[in-house]
Amino acid sequence: MKIKEHLEIVSLLEFDKDIKKLKKKYRTLEKDLERFLLAQVYMHHIQKHDVKGLYRIPGLGIKEPEIYKAKRFSCQSLGGGSYSGIRVIYAYSEKENDRDKIILIEVYYKGDKENENRERIIKYFG
Repeated sequence: MKIKEHLEIVSLLEFDKDIKKLKKKYRTLEKDLERFLLAQVYMHHIQKHDVKGLYRIPGLGIKEPEIYKAKRFSCQSLGGGSYSGIRVIYAYSEKENDRDKIILIEVYYKGDKENENRERIIKYFG
């Protein structure tokens, strides 16, 4: 099973900056993100399994793409449990160029900030 056959995954520049900042503290974050994309995002959107921990963000006024928050993200640097406190915000669009598209918007540690950056989401998708 190759995730890239089914999903086109891109990230916003701000997401890349978030990762760069966080991986200084959480060294396994990039590998954890790869596992997350395969174990949760792929299984939820492509395999249509009910994956706990992925929620559509309400109240944005955006119909397409669908914006999700992942509340269960296993980070090895934080002990490996799925309730690590790492949050990933992403957009999901079905079938673009024969592949569904994932746009990584934001990643943060909930101990550092309470909620997603709604201004960033609306800037790109509103």
